Amino acid sequence: MPPRRKPTSTRQKKADQQSKRAIRRGDVPTSDVVKKTTHRRPRVGPTGQQVGASSTIESARKLQSAFIKLPPDFLEQTKNLASTLPLLRLIPDEKAISPKFLQDGETDPLSCPRRPKWRYDMSKLEVERNEEGLFRKYIAQTDQALEKWQNMAHHNDAGSGMPRSPSYFERNLEVWRQFWRVAEISQIILLLLDSRCPILHYPPSLSNYLADQKVILVLTKVDISGPVRVQHWLDYIKRRHPGSRVVQVESYAEKEGQVDHTGRKQYEPCIPLQFRAALIDAIKDAHSELLEPPQRVASKPDRLKDWIPSVKKHIDWDGLLRAKGSKVGIAVGGAAVPLPKSPEGDGQNGNSPIQEPSHLTIGLIGQPNVGKSSLLNALFGTQKVRASKTPGKTKHFQTLFWTDDVRLVDCPGLVMPNYVPMEMQVLSGILPISRVSAVPACIHFAAQLLPLERIYNLIHPSTTLPPVEDKRTWRDNRKPEENIKNSEQTNWTAMDILTAYADAKGWVTAKAGRPDIHRAGNAILRSLAEGRIKWAFWPPDMSAEQISAENGGIQGNGIWVPQSSPVDDESEPESLPESDAEENVQRTDTTEEVVESSEDEGNATGIVDGGRFGALAINDDENDEHSQSASSDSEEF
Repeated sequence: MPPRRKPTSTRQKKADQQSKRAIRRGDVPTSDVVKKTTHRRPRVGPTGQQVGASSTIESARKLQSAFIKLPPDFLEQTKNLASTLPLLRLIPDEKAISPKFLQDGETDPLSCPRRPKWRYDMSKLEVERNEEGLFRKYIAQTDQALEKWQNMAHHNDAGSGMPRSPSYFERNLEVWRQFWRVAEISQIILLLLDSRCPILHYPPSLSNYLADQKVILVLTKVDISGPVRVQHWLDYIKRRHPGSRVVQVESYAEKEGQVDHTGRKQYEPCIPLQFRAALIDAIKDAHSELLEPPQRVASKPDRLKDWIPSVKKHIDWDGLLRAKGSKVGIAVGGAAVPLPKSPEGDGQNGNSPIQEPSHLTIGLIGQPNVGKSSLLNALFGTQKVRASKTPGKTKHFQTLFWTDDVRLVDCPGLVMPNYVPMEMQVLSGILPISRVSAVPACIHFAAQLLPLERIYNLIHPSTTLPPVEDKRTWRDNRKPEENIKNSEQTNWTAMDILTAYADAKGWVTAKAGRPDIHRAGNAILRSLAEGRIKWAFWPPDMSAEQISAENGGIQGNGIWVPQSSPVDDESEPESLPESDAEENVQRTDTTEEVVESSEDEGNATGIVDGGRFGALAINDDENDEHSQSASSDSEEF
């Protein structure tokens, strides 16, 4: 009879689970943890290099976005203020006007890093060292400018009483290299802007970087903002950027007669015909301008005779209008990409005639979660690339041919440098909410703009407390009347909203049985970022009187766009346990690697949730692993 295996102790299981969570958060390097290895022969590819899960994970880890880490004293201060600062009710209409997000007079202009110049005789190591040296200088200059902006005398934003939070921007050079490559190979760029606050996604740093290229501004998620706000934004952008091309798109359409098991409507990638036609017309106009010779060539007939445009001349525009379905959008890359015809000839004798490119290249650029991958799937009418509710899901740029004449390049989302507080970046979904540690500060910021207690129909926590029995002795007719608390007349704070929402959901911490405010905050922030709670700003040039007229005289809604159906929050994934959140606060690193953690767990099973974002279903081995880890974590607590 074989010997009986000794069971693993509960303490050892708990230590292993804590180590896995520490690795996902980045607290402990992978090399510091001793892993159980199996004697499995590594698989070697045709090139002689090892392939498999380890190489794939290591490659993806290089492209994880990196941001600064909030100091613990800031987190503690904002948490205390969120418990004491009362929220202004009713919300004035001025709050619904978008901040301009422009540099103050005392601040330095921000910029996007540009790829340093290189020569063909330089080695790969020399090019990478030049890029690394330039990027280190760029990080130091940008940090200095943002720190100066954060420490300015008027550190309170709009009288909120909260200290000004730092602004996040991409700190990983590998992600910027993806952006450089897409900008270099693209002849026309589609810059995607979230229609809920477009100027947030078009900062001066990005505008200056793309000043010399053909750019088409694309407003996404117009079904959330509504046609009235979108039209005002279109007029504002055209006034602010004269001559710019601006179009609007929708990326999802309702499946007729199809609902899930809960009765919610189902959606699929689709762009309406009028939006598709407007987008193609804008691309066609930009292409016609690229066919015109520049002034320095047009003024010299001898050079004009030999001049050849840098883009393909003849494009089947009718084919683009009809191209959709599974037969288009074939993903290609590496050796499968057609080699561009160089205007320098074949490089041997230099006498080969100059030839035009074989296709038109269009790049899709924008910040995380603006809908780049969703727009690609909508143009093709089917799922071609992975789209997710998680910001920054796309890691590598992806090349797909729309037709034989046109190819599209999907760029990973980058958080561009801008003078904008962290809370606004979280509200718009630019940052992964699962990595947000200042949840009370973000809820306080959002509650100043939206009546969250009315949206969720919350009951103030003070009204649910049992009354204290008055045991004092009173003379006849001297006892004062009992003061009945009214939830609508009670002052709300951000912590009251978190507590009331957790009470309504029945979410409590396992150890102390207190309302789980971290889980409640993550759920509310996800509803705001994903569009389950509809909201949108008005352009900066509008007045409070105009907004009141557009709202039909209704006041107190702020940026909230009321909808007839109730808020759909049934698909909200669980947040980290309270112990994990507390460990996150104690970290004092200057930077952190943003990894795909619990935010992906909501879609890890591949089940299509209802609602507009229900079409973003993902089947990924990484997410399945994270989901299993999360389930074991919940069982532990």
